[in-house]
Amino acid sequence: LAKPTTSARAASASRGASARPLRVAPAMNRGARGQEKNQKGRWRGLDEDISDDQMDIQRGRDMVDSKFQGGFGQDGTHNAILQSNDYDSGKRTLSSVDAEGYYICPAFLDKLTVHIVKNFLDLPKIKIPLILGIWGGKGQGKSFQCELAYKRMGIDPIMMSAGELESGNAGEPAKLVRQRYREAADIITKGKMCSLYINDLDAGAGRMGGTTQYTVNNQMVNATLMNIADNPTNVQLPGVYQNDAIPRVPVVVTGNDFSTLYAPLVRDGRMEKFYWAPTREDRIGVATGIFKPDGISDQDVTVLVDTFPTQSIDFFGALRARVYDDKVRDFIGSTGLEALSARLVNSREGKVTFEQPNMSLDVLMKYGQLLTQEQDNVTRVQLANEYLDSAALPGSESFGGQTPQSAAVGGAPPAAAPPAYSPPPAAAAPAPSTSDYSW
Repeated sequence: LAKPTTSARAASASRGASARPLRVAPAMNRGARGQEKNQKGRWRGLDEDISDDQMDIQRGRDMVDSKFQGGFGQDGTHNAILQSNDYDSGKRTLSSVDAEGYYICPAFLDKLTVHIVKNFLDLPKIKIPLILGIWGGKGQGKSFQCELAYKRMGIDPIMMSAGELESGNAGEPAKLVRQRYREAADIITKGKMCSLYINDLDAGAGRMGGTTQYTVNNQMVNATLMNIADNPTNVQLPGVYQNDAIPRVPVVVTGNDFSTLYAPLVRDGRMEKFYWAPTREDRIGVATGIFKPDGISDQDVTVLVDTFPTQSIDFFGALRARVYDDKVRDFIGSTGLEALSARLVNSREGKVTFEQPNMSLDVLMKYGQLLTQEQDNVTRVQLANEYLDSAALPGSESFGGQTPQSAAVGGAPPAAAPPAYSPPPAAAAPAPSTSDYSW
């Protein structure tokens, strides 16, 4: 057989190559020297680092002795902090508040409604204060009136409390305020009214005389609220500098004394102030709503309010709860102290229910007098000063041999002053020794 020629072998090879699919080597992005370059940016190490430092530290838990971890108060630096979910509001809503049957002061509702609506309007060449500061005496129902007004308007605000305005890590409360503000702005972006609601701002960011330590977090919270009030549509998180506009969010804060706050924060233009001092009609209206389920007539409520004119509004709520004490005592006596835990926690019998107690005017007056007596004991019997003066204990001789209750009612005489201190007589000087110490 004749061997195929060179031209025949070449033609056969070309026909086989055309029948088989071609395999193309992947193209590599090469640098100036022909080296492989797969990273997107300029720094390869940073581009390929997709780990989370906080989580990496947490993964090293218990791999190093705790004495080398540090982080006092946080159980060591191997615990992750500053996670994004720590700054969510936790969906604390006012859905549990039932506004039916409760009294809302017309002036209070008008002030809150006008402030919120003004912040959603675009008024020409008018600077609208972003913050509404509602302040007044303790126990006057500021927070509850705000919740009722929000419920009436159909607004579910993003809530904050004074306890969230301080932290062991510097800068966290200020970041929290910005995060909650942006959370409310996101709700507005989705087409629903929202507001940022901060309870007891002066307790968390104020300075109560020289005994309160003014920390960097207090300073940054005041500065953050000032910055938000000046730029309500440009609120950014620390480390994020994007010039994106967000909706304006009205802010409502409550407190007892706004003079403890940073003065530039409460100036006109940033905060609109509203002093809440309920009138007699407001007190009667709120008390009527409190005792409405108990069938107390309006005349009895009026007599009750006029009998205790100096008491705050929450006094009447505490008075209504005090009437149930007799029912609770009967329940404890019938159940027994040893069986209370099994009956109250995860009981198969269900929740404990009581019959409606007798809430007549005489019963309410009796318990009201008891509450006022306890208040008088707190103000008149100041045991802290007594302890500092003579380290006296109730019932001791220096306290007059009485308890705080009997001392407050009977007026115990002051304890006799201790005898003056007399030093002991000086000891006689020792006689000189006649021993010879020369060596």
